[in-house]
Amino acid sequence: MAVMGKTRSVLTLTGRVINEAVSFIIFSILDLLDFLLCFVYKVADFFIEAEWKPCYCSSSKEAITSSGKILVSEQGESKIVCLSSSKLQLEEISDTLYARPSLVSEVSKSTVKELKRLKMEGTMIQSCEKIKKGTVRSTFTVNSTIVEMLQGRIGGQQSHPIPRWSDCDCKTCTSWTSSTKETLFVRADGAKDKAREDVLFIHGFISSSAFWTETVFPNFSNSVKSTYRLFAVDLLGFGRSPKPTDSLYTLREHLDMIERSVLEPYKVKSFHIVAHSLGCILALALAVKHPGSVKSLTLLAPPYFPVPKGEQAAQHVLRMVAPRHVWPVISFGASLACWYEHISRTICLLICKNHRLWEFLAKLVTRNRIRTFLLEGFFCHTHNAAWHTLHNIICGAAGKIDGYMETVRDHLKCDVNVFHGRDDELIPVECSYNVQSMIPRARIKVIENKDHITIVVGRQKAFARDLEEIWRKSSG
Repeated sequence: MAVMGKTRSVLTLTGRVINEAVSFIIFSILDLLDFLLCFVYKVADFFIEAEWKPCYCSSSKEAITSSGKILVSEQGESKIVCLSSSKLQLEEISDTLYARPSLVSEVSKSTVKELKRLKMEGTMIQSCEKIKKGTVRSTFTVNSTIVEMLQGRIGGQQSHPIPRWSDCDCKTCTSWTSSTKETLFVRADGAKDKAREDVLFIHGFISSSAFWTETVFPNFSNSVKSTYRLFAVDLLGFGRSPKPTDSLYTLREHLDMIERSVLEPYKVKSFHIVAHSLGCILALALAVKHPGSVKSLTLLAPPYFPVPKGEQAAQHVLRMVAPRHVWPVISFGASLACWYEHISRTICLLICKNHRLWEFLAKLVTRNRIRTFLLEGFFCHTHNAAWHTLHNIICGAAGKIDGYMETVRDHLKCDVNVFHGRDDELIPVECSYNVQSMIPRARIKVIENKDHITIVVGRQKAFARDLEEIWRKSSG
């Protein structure tokens, strides 16, 4: 037994070393490829759209200010100033949008980090002394000149509802452009009149409302369907919801659209929330914003990574979600989506723009024996929506989640239930236990032999029963 254990340890270590070595080579090549694609897309955008489009790898300020907004800070907690309806707003964005060092530069930086440590400590001591003496202050002032400039730039800009050349222009993806109101696509089910309670379902990253409506909705009991109103939304930028090209898809924008599309028009006063993956962050933020309205929180695979002291929250979460490893495959895919602006745009160009072809091939190969709602949810988004939502929600909200959970723990009385698949390789099961450490009353249920998707898909009947029990207890 001892020999077998030692052999297993050696094999594990060897596999880890090989993974690290191959990953370094592959991602170094991808760093170069993304650099080259930057120029390719600049030229293509200029010739096709007659406009030289900026990107985040060329200038951290250029990509934002060119859209009529002003970047205020670049020190971890970045904000941009924008003006809408004569209202000046500070929008929080993630510094991971423009601060994503190449793998080679990151390795080089780590080798000299120790050499600079003493010097940095001395600098920090001096800085702290200056702060104590009041010689260093952080202020933000907006004068009339800046407001006029914002009014001029934003007021003169035309909105771009038509997708870019690299995005899909089919009827499904652009259906929102024909609507007079810019609200999310909402699928309402359940009780029509005299509904006792409401439930809001929020999907995860590059998904859609079909993640719920094609799985658990048909499996709810008749008593639930006659008692509850069920709302599943396509988040801003996904599915059939609006996909504005000038949006930064910030946390505020996502929450505002949910309120404007569900809570206000349907006059929702109190409700349960069921959320998956990225949707868990929005669920927590929504619960904190409406503390007296939320009756229960059900979170599936919440991406909660506690940030070690001294580290930038957004950068830490970026490395946890996308570690730049070729194995497992899902980590490789997440790393492509998170680290490489132009490679991820190429993937969207090949897959999302041609989603009708891929859906047809999937139905042809499977002889139409499987439902393709997961593919449809995966395909129906734009690169701009996916890129900004990923960074501004998953990474950018990392510094806020602790505060959200403390509020839920100390000021909300709603039940909190967390589900996680034991085999989830994208969001490890430790994330759910981290949630329980922050909210002790949270009940954790780990499902064996299930991953990030099969936590619902494939066990929808069992999950529907779980939800019914949760709502029954919360209402009791």
